Amino acid sequence: MPKALTAQSVERLKPDSTKQLQVPDGLLPGLYLVLQPSGSRSWAVRYRHAGTPRKLTLGGYPVLDLARARAEARTALQAVAQGRDPAREKQEAKRSARDEKDTVAAQVESFLTRHTRKNNKARTAQEVERVFKLHVLPVWGERRVQEITRRDVVDLLDGIVDRGKPVAANRTLAAVRKFFNWLIDRSVLQTSPCIRIKPPSQEKSRDRVLSDEELRLLWRAADKLGFPFGPFVQVLIFTGQRRDEVAGMRRPELKEGGVLWTIPGTRTKNGTEHDVPLAEPAREILATVPRIGTASEFMFTTTGDAPISGYSNAKDRLDAIMLALVRDDAARPGIGPDLALQPWRIHDLRRTVASGLARLGVAVHVIEAILNHRSGQISGVAAVYNRHSYLPEKRRALEAWADHVMHLVDGEAAGNVVAFRA
Repeated sequence: MPKALTAQSVERLKPDSTKQLQVPDGLLPGLYLVLQPSGSRSWAVRYRHAGTPRKLTLGGYPVLDLARARAEARTALQAVAQGRDPAREKQEAKRSARDEKDTVAAQVESFLTRHTRKNNKARTAQEVERVFKLHVLPVWGERRVQEITRRDVVDLLDGIVDRGKPVAANRTLAAVRKFFNWLIDRSVLQTSPCIRIKPPSQEKSRDRVLSDEELRLLWRAADKLGFPFGPFVQVLIFTGQRRDEVAGMRRPELKEGGVLWTIPGTRTKNGTEHDVPLAEPAREILATVPRIGTASEFMFTTTGDAPISGYSNAKDRLDAIMLALVRDDAARPGIGPDLALQPWRIHDLRRTVASGLARLGVAVHVIEAILNHRSGQISGVAAVYNRHSYLPEKRRALEAWADHVMHLVDGEAAGNVVAFRA
């Protein structure tokens, strides 16, 4: 009859350098202290299930001390008495936990947390997260990443294209390719199911520029739309800056009495602080913007806690107002009934400003400075040595552009409005 183990005897037991030792506990039959030749100790329970010898490893010593080992061993032996197999149950629980960890949903969340949000600007990270949420997780979310094949990727992209979203399919391929490569780097996968899969759609760069008459109509529509999206669109027209940069404008970013708007590098696409001179009409618009919430710094907000959102709905309302204005103009003598407006996007305003500045004779490098472009006329070695901010040139250019826009708004419409299909 083996002796009951004690805390002292467990500590005093010496390993055999040539073999593993299994020391039974005389107090609880079935419980063993396992000593490895290296000196490490662990606890195990031996039992029989359906006539077959079985072994359940409980854990290592001293993390699992003698008292806790006996408690866990009793629980296991009670399960055996009920006809269960605790070793098999433990294996199945581990497999289930591993499978749950390896689902696409779980690994995508890890990818977003450990890679995307850490290594990308907030806007880029949000777009990647949106791609997974809209197009990937509804289809693959509960599947294990090891199960995804090239055929699954092709079917996923085909489905997005068939829903009339070819560009979204390209973005989805880029996101899942990076995701699977990240899993390879972490030894979760050996190969990527995206190998040799090409973007399903060819993309054309947009060249849409609003005409002077369209700008005039848009300005009038923005006036009718009112705060916050009306003045927001008008500031876009005056500055040529990116949509989210204008939407996220904060009051402390307005310098020198509102004459200069400095966008911090944390909010620009290229990470570089950017100075935007504000012409007088732009300053007048910003002066009329109400403060929402006494402590809010946002210029364009409806809550005071975050910048405006819901651009699609605001754009639809602008289009409807512009259509109504076109119909009113068409009823005027000499205009004619066949006027319409071409489809446009908010980002087209940035291109429209750049094109308008060029028509006014502004030098290309000044336009690029206004747009905060690093590439183009001044790049490479020239960019390293040319540290001139072009602030005076940018100010003169944007003031000339503001004069042009206000002439359109105050003067008579020039030319015809082209076709619009909502």
